[in-house]
Amino acid sequence: MWWGLAAARAHIEVIPCKICGDKSSGIHYGVITCEGCKGFFRRSQQSSLSYACSRQQNCPIDRASRNRCQHCRLQKCLRLGMSRDAVKFGRMSKKQRDRLHAEVQQQLEQRQRERAAEGAPTIPLGLTGCRGHPLAPSGTLGCPGTHHGGTEGRAGPTAEVEPGRLEGTKRDPDGDGDRDGPNFYPHPDVGGLLESPTSSVMEIEHLTQNVLKSYRETCQLRAEDLQLRRWDTFSREEVCAYQKKSMEEMWQRCAGRITEAIQYVVEFAKRLCGFMDLCQNDQIVLLKAGAMEVVLVRMCRAFNSDNRTVFFEGKYAGAELFRSLGCHELIASIFDFAQSLCALHFSESEVALFSALVLINANRPWLQEQAKVARLQGHLEVAFRLLLRRTHREGLLARLPPQGRLRALCSQHVEQLQAFRRLHPGVLHAAFPPLYRELFASEAETPGSAR
Repeated sequence: MWWGLAAARAHIEVIPCKICGDKSSGIHYGVITCEGCKGFFRRSQQSSLSYACSRQQNCPIDRASRNRCQHCRLQKCLRLGMSRDAVKFGRMSKKQRDRLHAEVQQQLEQRQRERAAEGAPTIPLGLTGCRGHPLAPSGTLGCPGTHHGGTEGRAGPTAEVEPGRLEGTKRDPDGDGDRDGPNFYPHPDVGGLLESPTSSVMEIEHLTQNVLKSYRETCQLRAEDLQLRRWDTFSREEVCAYQKKSMEEMWQRCAGRITEAIQYVVEFAKRLCGFMDLCQNDQIVLLKAGAMEVVLVRMCRAFNSDNRTVFFEGKYAGAELFRSLGCHELIASIFDFAQSLCALHFSESEVALFSALVLINANRPWLQEQAKVARLQGHLEVAFRLLLRRTHREGLLARLPPQGRLRALCSQHVEQLQAFRRLHPGVLHAAFPPLYRELFASEAETPGSAR
């Protein structure tokens, strides 16, 4: 699917951002960068902007200091080759590709050594569903890939291929694709998948209806209500009042709203055919890795692209309302992402199936039954493709955002949370919702570990 369409990009992402060293999300403007540096460079190209350095024009640029000097950051971008006219990865020469693949391989080997030294993660036991209900198995008879009362049935074609590739889509949304790279494998077409003994047309249709129903039942606000209120924006006085709130209060408010949204995503997951049949470890892994990503996808429903506002605490708010959070770049990146999704003109059915695919991702680290997750993911891919075929929207596949963009946004969020905790030790564990802490606070952020 959307991430499988650019497998080369997924492997490129093991190379850190060339500008600041943060986690990269692909090749942007000709250079491997993170979402933050990509967005900074795009904004820097506006003719009305000019930057000046208050020091000696040799400021260090890394993840911690990249926002301190825009002049030196831009100069580093240009020095390393970022340009709107830069050559795309898909048009690199063979020599350039070989050099890049060698760097990717080196990074992959280093990561494997680090993971081997780390061992498996501790699985949290407290992750619960909406309203505090635990993730307990529930029946999902009639759904593809689920088997009750015995061993699993014979795996279909999707079990042996990397999930995520749909025939006929050749380039990622930015045109950065290299189909000659070593990591591209053909994905069976829709017809081939439906010949699987575990995925008949009827079962795929049942899965589709299950996803749509689960989505409808777990939406915080109806699309019609959001549409009616999309021009109900905060007044200047109300915006100023939010801007005068302390950083602690604004972080607590936003954490509360995010937690509410995540509780609905947990309920969405529990209602999906096949999810509750996964082992508890894999349920938790998928939710911890994907819940925030699904929230960001769902956010496009509550985003007005005409005036760049998002529904927040009863009205639509622009980015300036969140100023006291102290993370302008993160807010700008989230708004940019929502704007790009709105440009795709998703239907509610498309948001539902796309959200399910974001959540059910067999490439998440630490899965114990990866093949089982891959089968479910494969069935969801077929369901999504068939929906797009019926509505003559298959061109949407090539325009979906790369998976790395969502991961980068979530990484930015955690990075800013860590910075907040350093500034305000103790607030996170004293005042933030437990589910939010469990999902986003690392082991180093347990009570008593404040530096």
